[in-house]
Amino acid sequence: MTREKIKISQDKQKSYCDGWRKPLEFQEGDHMFLKVSPTTGVGRALKSKKLSSNFIGPFEILQKVGSVAYRISLPPSLSNMYPVFHVSQLRKYIPDLSHVIELDPIQVRENLSSNVFPVKIADHRVKQLRGKEISLVKVI
Repeated sequence: MTREKIKISQDKQKSYCDGWRKPLEFQEGDHMFLKVSPTTGVGRALKSKKLSSNFIGPFEILQKVGSVAYRISLPPSLSNMYPVFHVSQLRKYIPDLSHVIELDPIQVRENLSSNVFPVKIADHRVKQLRGKEISLVKVI
């Protein structure tokens, strides 16, 4: 009796989840954007600003590895990264001839870090906070 009720409850929850889930399948030769986040090696290597883009690319899919992983072709600047990514880290790129994408010239070291140099100091002020003085600098 109890197992039947648990099974009914599980089936109901599964039907709710399956309503918004969709299996993602890509073909070899398709172009994908790669998600940049702090949890991936790409995020640690490239993300240096809060307002930088969430995706980089497009990159071409070379082959399917397993059921949910794909090998993509990376540019030489990212050649020290492992080229296999989970399907959740990829977004489909729909080609548009008027869409021109410029890659940032970023050199990534072996430890997935990069040098970022400030262009100029835009603003400087001192903020008072509970008896402390905090220096705030706006760097471009």
